[in-house]
Amino acid sequence: MKIKYLGHSAFSITSNKGVKIITDPYATEPGVLEYGEINETADIVTVSHSHHDHNNVAAVKGNPEVVSRVGRFEVKGIEVRGVASSHDDAGGRLRGDNVIFCFEVDGVRVCHLGDLGHRLDDKQLEEIGSVDILLIPVGGNYTIDARVATGVCDQLKPRVIMPMHYKTEKGLLNIAGIDEFLSGKANVSRLDSSQAEFKPGELPATGQIIVLKPAL
Repeated sequence: MKIKYLGHSAFSITSNKGVKIITDPYATEPGVLEYGEINETADIVTVSHSHHDHNNVAAVKGNPEVVSRVGRFEVKGIEVRGVASSHDDAGGRLRGDNVIFCFEVDGVRVCHLGDLGHRLDDKQLEEIGSVDILLIPVGGNYTIDARVATGVCDQLKPRVIMPMHYKTEKGLLNIAGIDEFLSGKANVSRLDSSQAEFKPGELPATGQIIVLKPAL
């Protein structure tokens, strides 16, 4: 399976059979979010919450099936699991709910945390289960910050960690950049590419941080 970082919290995840998932498609906004327009075709779109920088389903071509709720669903042969969480550390009272999405593609277990705003509790950890690749926000302010994100990684113990939702030249300005999360950490690979390929038998043992360049 292949993972491509589009920008912000949007990734495209493509199976060996060509089934494509796009997570949290954003809407561009001059001076606020200036990644390129999403111009991808997908079979499945996951939406963690209803904010415009995560729910621009109209940008995705191909009449995809949209999954935006808690529960277990089989879509195009892929089991998608939505886990209830909050957009803040006050039970959702400040920014509302957030859905964590987990799916297995070609034997690789992927977890996209959306705009998670807190550490995970025991029930959430049990529902998420084992994670091979963790797509995690690290920029703070609207989501967990570098410190809490590090704690969530320690909770889930993924084999691969892919940061998202951090400040870039095209992204939100009032969040932290990626260096705060990477500081002091070993096993960091900054790829000169927006895409990486993964196979079940070739994943690192645990905790490899892979930073992809936004494609858009």
